[in-house]
Amino acid sequence: MVRVLLLFVTLFATAFTVLKGQFVYLAILLPVVVLQLIDFYRFNRKAQEEVDQFVESVHYRDFSRHFNVKKAPVELQPLRRGFNDINSAFKVISKERETQYQYLQQILELVDTGILSYENETGETGWMNESLKKMLGIPYLKTIYSLEKRDQHLYNEIVELKPGGGKVVRIAKGNVKVLLSATAFQTDGKVYKVIAFQNVDEALDENEAEAWKKLLSVMTHEIMNSVAPISSLADTLKNRLQMASEHIEDKEGTVEDLELGIITIKRRSEGLLKFAETYRNLNKITRLHLNKVYVRGIFENLSVLMGPSLEQKNIDLDVILKDMDLQVEVDTNLVEQVLINLLVNAMEAVKDKEAPHITLSAAAEANHRVVIKVIDNGNGIPDDILDKIFIPFFSTKKSGSGIGLSLCKQIMMMHKGNIQVQSVEKEGTAFSLIF
Repeated sequence: MVRVLLLFVTLFATAFTVLKGQFVYLAILLPVVVLQLIDFYRFNRKAQEEVDQFVESVHYRDFSRHFNVKKAPVELQPLRRGFNDINSAFKVISKERETQYQYLQQILELVDTGILSYENETGETGWMNESLKKMLGIPYLKTIYSLEKRDQHLYNEIVELKPGGGKVVRIAKGNVKVLLSATAFQTDGKVYKVIAFQNVDEALDENEAEAWKKLLSVMTHEIMNSVAPISSLADTLKNRLQMASEHIEDKEGTVEDLELGIITIKRRSEGLLKFAETYRNLNKITRLHLNKVYVRGIFENLSVLMGPSLEQKNIDLDVILKDMDLQVEVDTNLVEQVLINLLVNAMEAVKDKEAPHITLSAAAEANHRVVIKVIDNGNGIPDDILDKIFIPFFSTKKSGSGIGLSLCKQIMMMHKGNIQVQSVEKEGTAFSLIF
């Protein structure tokens, strides 16, 4: 304001001098006007340079830059002070955003739910957390289209899933069921799609197991109540027929046919009773006797127990345990029963192989999980029956009862754990017990 006022006074005096014709004073006034204009230009130039420096720091997001107020000309001190205030405000906002981002990043890494975000148009991946990487068994996806080669069914379901929708899908890797949920948002003119992968295997397994328990309870009760009288009655009829046959003239062998039919009825009814009694075992395990034990102890017991059978069948068994102090809290008897069952199945699977091989391993994973694996190089399990192997009554063996793997799954669920299977036909099968 002082500069403007002085310039106005000087110009007024110059104009007045010209008007009065006193041109002698112009030699003094004109240089003063020129000097004032030069000073005014320099002042504005300095202010413009200060603004340019501030804009540059904003452009490169360098909010740590400090403008020295004390060394600045008096007229520029308010400007620098203002720049410093703005920088401080931006610094606080940037720090808050960075903190929120770090919090969000850590939360997304900790949750078991897999998260995937990608741009709708280009398919370029924006975010993929560790949980999803483990679910899919891949380190990273550059674009969503890369998933098509790994799991085409999953890729199709993700692409077709509309925002706000949800669907249960099975992931080929690990044979895990997940609930897909989708949402979308728009920023900078681009539309992004976010997919959540929630593992629902355990929840579905619990509901399924409870349903099977109820069905088995009703079924065994009805079978035993209905078949027991038939077996008893068949026995009575057989005795009566034998007593009456002495007084019957049977040239055509009718009595013999009747006796054979009654014996068949008795044998089949007893078979049904035995069948019902076998499946009743699925509901007998109600309580665990948990103890913290070394995994190496479990493996040693299995080696002693299964060693002779393996040697007799010329099957190589590799035991892999890197951490000799690895422990799990389990009911030892039940878990050993599960592992024995899996080893017996593995031995059956590799019996026709030229170099039969079984691997028993254990390792600690993230989230305090311990995973015990039984891997064989047998014929594998066809995809069409892979989903059915844990269902009660289901068996691919002619003499199988279909109770083994069902019981294994029930025992693992009682341990708050899970059992998973991966199999490739003609290459082998891997069962994982997750504690």
